[in-house]
Amino acid sequence: IVHASVSQASNTIKLVRDRSANGEVIKLDMQAQEQMQKGDLAGAGRTIELAMRKDPTLWLTYFMRARLLARQRRYELAIEDCNWVLRKYPKFIEAALLRAQANADLGKYAESLKELDYLVRIRPHVDSYARALSSRAWLLARCPNPSFRNGRQAVQDAKIACKLTNWTDESTIDSLAAAYAETGDFDSAVRYAEQALTVSGIASVASKMIQRHLASFKEHKLIRS
Repeated sequence: IVHASVSQASNTIKLVRDRSANGEVIKLDMQAQEQMQKGDLAGAGRTIELAMRKDPTLWLTYFMRARLLARQRRYELAIEDCNWVLRKYPKFIEAALLRAQANADLGKYAESLKELDYLVRIRPHVDSYARALSSRAWLLARCPNPSFRNGRQAVQDAKIACKLTNWTDESTIDSLAAAYAETGDFDSAVRYAEQALTVSGIASVASKMIQRHLASFKEHKLIRS
């Protein structure tokens, strides 16, 4: 495997394989990914266990397990798997992004922000760069700890991320809406939340979440999570 990237809209990892990669295990990892996207976490867990038994050294399986563990809110274990992946492939940005999210979910905001700052600073591949900016904007706009919030920086980050994704990613546009809300500009927050809902192919889960955000912005309420 020589390259991997993740589309934030579909949360799908795309791979370019080399001849030394274990094709059978990669297929299992892709099957686990599909199961997670369908909400079948138990099935994904069984598939990942099988992949681990067939090849306990493939980094992709550890990353898939980290994603599953994060979905299960087992954040400490997810971070352990991300650490394993990043020790082997330090430049695999998606594992770093997942680790940053897991740390934020654990309330370790300083560690999460430090990682996101680093990822933004090194400017990785455009997709990963956009995700790093969007994730940092989300943290700066919504962090429960006020000492980490910075609405103006969040707006700047989210605007760049939206441009990099050609305004086609609902989560990134939603980040911009949350950033404007943090600055007190609820008119812009409402406008961008409404725009996020018009993105083609938006998933029902994402749509429902953004609708909740929109309702809060219309009432001039901030989101903290």
